[in-house]
Amino acid sequence: MSKSKVNPLAGNRHNQNFSGKKEKLKNPKETINRLLKYLGNKKIALVSIFIFCIITTLVSIVGTKLNGDIIDKYIVVGDMNGLLKICLVLIGMYVIGTITTFIQNRLMVNIAQKTSADIRSDLFENMQNLPLRYFDTSSSGDLMSRLTNDVDNINTTLSQSIAQFFSGIINIFGMLIAMLILSPSLTLIGLITTPIMFLTTRLIMKNTQPFFIKQQNELGKLNGYIEEMVSGQKVTLLFSQEKKAKEEFSKINSNLTKSSIYAQALSGCMGPIMNTISNFTYLILAVSGGYFILSGMDLTVGVVFTIILYMRNFNRPINEMLNIANTIQSALAGAERVFEVIDEEKEEDNKNAIEVNDLYGEVCLKDVDFSYQKDKKILRKINLKASKGQTVAIVGPTGSGKTTIINLLNKFYNIDSGEITIDGEDIKNIKMSSLRKSISIVLQDTFLFSTSVRENIRYGNLNANDKEIKEAAKLANADHFIRQLPDGYDTVLSDNGSNLSHGQRQLLAISRAMLSKSSILILDEATSSIDTRTESHIQEAMGNLMEGKTTFIIAHRLSTIKNADIILAIKDGEVIERGTHNELLENNGFYANLYNSQFRTGLSI
Repeated sequence: MSKSKVNPLAGNRHNQNFSGKKEKLKNPKETINRLLKYLGNKKIALVSIFIFCIITTLVSIVGTKLNGDIIDKYIVVGDMNGLLKICLVLIGMYVIGTITTFIQNRLMVNIAQKTSADIRSDLFENMQNLPLRYFDTSSSGDLMSRLTNDVDNINTTLSQSIAQFFSGIINIFGMLIAMLILSPSLTLIGLITTPIMFLTTRLIMKNTQPFFIKQQNELGKLNGYIEEMVSGQKVTLLFSQEKKAKEEFSKINSNLTKSSIYAQALSGCMGPIMNTISNFTYLILAVSGGYFILSGMDLTVGVVFTIILYMRNFNRPINEMLNIANTIQSALAGAERVFEVIDEEKEEDNKNAIEVNDLYGEVCLKDVDFSYQKDKKILRKINLKASKGQTVAIVGPTGSGKTTIINLLNKFYNIDSGEITIDGEDIKNIKMSSLRKSISIVLQDTFLFSTSVRENIRYGNLNANDKEIKEAAKLANADHFIRQLPDGYDTVLSDNGSNLSHGQRQLLAISRAMLSKSSILILDEATSSIDTRTESHIQEAMGNLMEGKTTFIIAHRLSTIKNADIILAIKDGEVIERGTHNELLENNGFYANLYNSQFRTGLSI
């Protein structure tokens, strides 16, 4: 069982043909509706933005009309006093417009931030409820990209677009009404180019949308690769694969660059094209207005000037909304990726599942079959019974299904057939939270958080006090080395405890498990990569940890399981031998061959 992550040595997995099948939004209408639902609990702020947009538009309409009046009523007749007064009025109106615009933008930023925070919270919360299967088959870097980059795209779009949308709609209708009142004929002439704008926009958006989707997907791949390479940099250096890593990065980075260039370049044409069409509109209005005046129509220079300004204010919101189309497309692509994770099938208990607080620890597996993929059995007819306080060791070649049994005990996966019971109760009927609280696990690869030693141990029981934490550390033989750290229990660990030795990390993991006070203990190859001297300290700590608990041990070093009550030898997903250490040696079968070969060669299996 391994995660499907980016592998720097996996050939050209990421060198996909960029000119492949175009990607499309799966359901843009549904995505927009879901985004609107997040905005539904912010109605008061949205209504306030709408009101301020109306005020801003009214100020703009009146101010534009006054600009025309300046020509006809003051400049033409030479009224300097009147001109001065009207200019002061215009200054006041511009100040009001600036203030209302500032307020509506401030409100929109708050809405956008809170909405993206809600989406981010829902996404993270849902990720906590996803089954292990999902994380085993997903790139952690891509998940991080959805949680950060994609949500940020949504935030940017909301903060830039909604206020512009409200303002734009109000402006369009307001300016249209004002133009029709002044001169219906000039208004209709000015509207001739509007259909051209929409047709041009539709054509550009249709061709850029696949590249925005591609851009978000490639960004997720790049983040996944970077995350993996940072984690595995030591392996890259040890095998001198720096060149290979650079080549792989260049390929992924190139795909992202291409998709971004195509998306941004095509969508970037929209602004200049719209501006050109608008300029032609103003030219047509100026020529038509001049012709009407010279023809003796009841039209003044001030009215023509006002119509042109109105048309500019009419086209401006259209151009703005069209220009942010690329941002909207990017946000929709990101939103779909976010909602894909939110919609993933959650890990749920059965309807009649019960809460169990104090499991006794009697475990039974009966005829258990399991497969990660259909028609590819990993476990076949596994039978096992462990009484309270017994130690069960599971040995076998790599890939035989040892760790899979542990995953099934924790309900990380559901079995295909058979039954797993604890204290006679099928684990299907036990709530996952209470089941996992009753099971402690110490893995070969211990994970430690970038916080203090104290908090890392406390993770086993968040209600534990400092005294209990130190007692757990002493029982785990960890107290001595912890007190030698710069700040003792308050020493903050670096990434995954990289400032500690492997043995020290294991002792902290045992301390954590000790604190959880569970009835069932799982040791998954906990000493396979520890030197012999350190192993003796860890074995003593594990002895304290195992006391009174039903324990399952997966071990490569067979010397560590001599005292197990039951040893299961598994091969190809089947139990081929079972018994005590001495019984299996006497049988001189599979286990005996493994044990003897290990001591002859000094190798682990």
